[in-house]
Amino acid sequence: MKAVVLINPNRIELCETDIPKPSYGEILVKVKAALTCGTDLKAFTRGHPVIPMPGVFGHEFSGIVADTGKGVKKFKKGDAIMAVHSAPCLKCDYCKKRLYNLCKNIMQTKVLGAFAEYILLPRHIVKQNVFHKPKHLRFEEAAFLEPLSCVVHGMRSLKIKKGDKALVIGAGPIGLLHLLLLKNRGVDVIITGLEKKRLAFAKKLGAISAIMPDKLKSILKSLTNGSGVDYVFECTGQPDIWQSSVDYVRRGGTVILFGGCKSGTTVIYDTARLHYDEITLKGVFHFTPDDVKEAYKLLKTGKIRVSKLISGRYSLKDIEKAFLKLKKGEGIKYAITP
Repeated sequence: MKAVVLINPNRIELCETDIPKPSYGEILVKVKAALTCGTDLKAFTRGHPVIPMPGVFGHEFSGIVADTGKGVKKFKKGDAIMAVHSAPCLKCDYCKKRLYNLCKNIMQTKVLGAFAEYILLPRHIVKQNVFHKPKHLRFEEAAFLEPLSCVVHGMRSLKIKKGDKALVIGAGPIGLLHLLLLKNRGVDVIITGLEKKRLAFAKKLGAISAIMPDKLKSILKSLTNGSGVDYVFECTGQPDIWQSSVDYVRRGGTVILFGGCKSGTTVIYDTARLHYDEITLKGVFHFTPDDVKEAYKLLKTGKIRVSKLISGRYSLKDIEKAFLKLKKGEGIKYAITP
């Protein structure tokens, strides 16, 4: 089979490799659509600690069951499926506390290699995080299950109400998914970013304001009567933005730190602001099986319309063109169709 291998930063090769054979509980999936994401782009441009090089990559996908191992009863050859690339072990201390996204083994047992003709899903993922794809949902839309699950997880603990105001910092794919999910919940969303085209696109998706950072404070002052928004969602993973996020939230508000900063970086906050204004800072990471189920329902029912986030389509042999465009800030997400 053909598979895209990331040799080192800025170097991709299309290689031939053997088609995997599923063992007990596993399924082999013929990939119909895989999506680019920010993590893939980071790996392509400078490497990533959880994506080994040289190695296969890509983890947002959907497809058709090509083969099943013994013991698989829920799926059969020919079934259209949608899935995520990880699942908790259900055995470690964190899993026993039901903190499934923090499972000690979840990153070590994840699956990469969606930019290929086939991908093999292990038993623990098949049991927990694979679903039958509805006929009305296109494969490239179904591939949004993984990133949407992450966004769902970040909002799960929040008591979001219709009419709340939220600021999304970062107008990339994840920031725009936040916008779509918040709009679905009746929230007035302000979004800020550095790309004017993406901000204009966010306005079309329903943001009440989509602005450059230099205009942010004045816009928030007029839209919130100077009090600040109820929620801030930081989606850039930049330490200076993490630090400034608390400047935009009201007293008693919550800042969700979604974007992951480089390991070892630090930020400094005004302790009086956190203490006397009762600001909640919450880091969020990955997702749980319940988050995946909720994301599946949102896509299945059409409550979240993701197709507009796809900026184009490329074959495996042309995948580098997609990443070069993303590197230049062109487009949101690209669908790779083997």
